[in-house]
Amino acid sequence: MADLPDIPSPCIGVCRLDPETRRCAGCLRTPREIVAWPEATNAERLNIVQDLRRRRRAQGITSPADSRPRRRRSSTPSG
Repeated sequence: MADLPDIPSPCIGVCRLDPETRRCAGCLRTPREIVAWPEATNAERLNIVQDLRRRRRAQGITSPADSRPRRRRSSTPSG
């Protein structure tokens, strides 16, 4: 996973913990995920982002990025 570009924070600036779910009302991360993010590796960040996608879908919330096909890096140079 070292070849992944830096994965940006999923924070959307709505930073408030839901008292029932104990997740951020904006990005749906748990307090543990929020605290771990700055020091997380790209592999760990990717796991968090994939968990967030599943949480959004489970709640019926989707974003355009959820439906967009993922680009894969080619192991051979194109040209």
